[in-house]
Amino acid sequence: MRGMPVAFVIALVAVMALSAAPARAQILVRPAYDCPAETLERPFTAWGDHANYVLVGDGGFEQGAQGWRLSRASVVDGNQTLSRRAPADAHGLRLGPWGVAKSPDVCVGLRHPTLRFFARNTGSKLGALAVEVVVTTVIGLQIGLPVGVVVNLRDGWSPSLRMPVVANLLALGGRTRVALRFTAVGPWSSWEIDDVYVDPYSKG
Repeated sequence: MRGMPVAFVIALVAVMALSAAPARAQILVRPAYDCPAETLERPFTAWGDHANYVLVGDGGFEQGAQGWRLSRASVVDGNQTLSRRAPADAHGLRLGPWGVAKSPDVCVGLRHPTLRFFARNTGSKLGALAVEVVVTTVIGLQIGLPVGVVVNLRDGWSPSLRMPVVANLLALGGRTRVALRFTAVGPWSSWEIDDVYVDPYSKG
């Protein structure tokens, strides 16, 4: 699997420019004060990544994608086989052509710089999986920031590369809530995803 950054560089440049004027940047996103406690895991150690991660709400899809918003997507039997979280895990999420899956909100800040997940291409090898981070401004406007595109050149499950959250920089030392949005791009594109994480850069 290959993860390719798309427009996140543009977003990052914009954020860097805003950081020069913190009084203005602080009003861009809604602050989050009631973030839940984080349960840390290390699901990617087999690939040399020993960072701690936090599972996004029902990011393993064992509760039927509870809190997720789905279009042309559904929970299916068959867990990712590379790094099972629990022996009973038995589900993933399938996105059909132009399918979209938007996660529940997750709190991010400067200590949450990346996201990572497992995926496999079940459609055309020309299909792609686009990943966005969706932020909500103080006036309620939702904006999707593209952070990566995944193409799978091999059969079977693979871990994605790390993708930058980007929006965490807008919190300027605090926290904000974001959602992750996955889109199967193309009329022949079909994907399965499982175990969606953000990396809090916390110490285990």
